[in-house]
Amino acid sequence: MKNLILCACLIISCSSSTFAQNNTITVATYNLRYNTPNDGMNAWPNRKENVKGLIQFHEFDIFGVQEALIGQLRDVAELTDYVFFGKGRDDGKEGGEHSAIFYRKDRFKLLKSGDFWLSETPEKPGKGWDAVCCNRIATWGKFQDITSKKEFFLFNVHFDHQGVEARRQSGHLMVKKINEIAAKSTVILTGDFNSTPDTEQIKAIQTILSDAHEVTKQKPYGPEGTFNSFKFDAPMDKRIDYIFVSKNIDVFKYGVLTDAREQRYPSDHQPLVVKVALQ
Repeated sequence: MKNLILCACLIISCSSSTFAQNNTITVATYNLRYNTPNDGMNAWPNRKENVKGLIQFHEFDIFGVQEALIGQLRDVAELTDYVFFGKGRDDGKEGGEHSAIFYRKDRFKLLKSGDFWLSETPEKPGKGWDAVCCNRIATWGKFQDITSKKEFFLFNVHFDHQGVEARRQSGHLMVKKINEIAAKSTVILTGDFNSTPDTEQIKAIQTILSDAHEVTKQKPYGPEGTFNSFKFDAPMDKRIDYIFVSKNIDVFKYGVLTDAREQRYPSDHQPLVVKVALQ
């Protein structure tokens, strides 16, 4: 009898594990580098097809992008399996860079969405704290996975690259906003945080979400760092791009992709990709 019970438990356990892995979601975060002719050979028109090819080949299901101008978003959306949403940080419409979210329209249903700015007045465009360069914006969506019928939130953000206080306060603002918008729901947070793991803002986020790098079941793949400055021999030893997940999300794989063509990367950031399952 004990043997029968043990066998039954093993079957249930294996079935649950198989179900979870068969229902994985490939989540990514990708700073596309904004379109500027100052990048010369690395300007967007010379690399947009490589970006699109990478996304398509690695079969992203849902992903956040940073720095993308509206024209770049429309270029990526030429991959007709995907749709995107998100406002421009300058005017709350299409002006300036976006922290947009792309998702497979045959895999997910968008239930609700919104945006907020990283500042003392998050409901309207503006710079926050000691930021001097740019407005910073976060975009979020509530989704239903058509495959599993499970619901989750995905937040995508780009922290300031200069303001130390702006980054610190942005970490605390993200915690506040995630708690307000998603409450106890399942959450994924993607983005370029311009922050290393030891900073207060990253530790603040880890009070409510897990760093996928730390909880992946398979050893992290690829370099530790995610920023390459368009240099093929960049050391890439510092993590500034992250994917965070709720405690009820299993992370099976974590990887920093290093796809290149003729020793040129598609962007000045490497895309970060995880395979996850919602419990």
